Parts: sequence; structure tokens; C-alpha cells
Amino acid sequence: MTCVIYKSLKKPDTYLYIERENDFTRVPEGLLQLLGRLEFVMNLDLTRGRKLAQADANEVRRQLDAQGYYLQMPQKEVTPKVVH
Repeated sequence: MTCVIYKSLKKPDTYLYIERENDFTRVPEGLLQLLGRLEFVMNLDLTRGRKLAQADANEVRRQLDAQGYYLQMPQKEVTPKVVH
């Protein structure tokens, strides 16, 4: 399975994966408005066993099949607890 990745220019570290380049028909209009302008990043082949840095490839494939897109949000930084 191949997909296309776009980054939001409004929301840092937020990426939208879709099935085909420039085909946003299955992405909710409200989400597109929230993301603002999108910039093409790359085409990606999601073969079985593929490792992604910030997402689970199986989950990306599952959501692309089910809803036509996958939204990758920035990871929350974990602040270490200081024990006194």
C-alpha cells in the first residue's frame, strides 16, 4: 500500500497521510480547516514490516483503509518527575 504525506503549516509536527496525492475527499472539512495549508512531504510505501519513526505502520494502513486518512499529531514530551 502506498500513501502520500502532507504536513500542516499551521500545526507544527502534524502530518496528514492520505491514499492519493491531492485527493482530500475522505478527509473531514473541519479537520482540513484546522490543519490549514498543507505542504506535500513525500510518497511512502507502507509495506508489511515497515517501521515508521512516529507512527505504527499497521495502524496507518488500518486507518487509511477505514477512513481514508491518518493524522499524526506531535508526541507529547514527558517531563521527568523530580523526587525530593
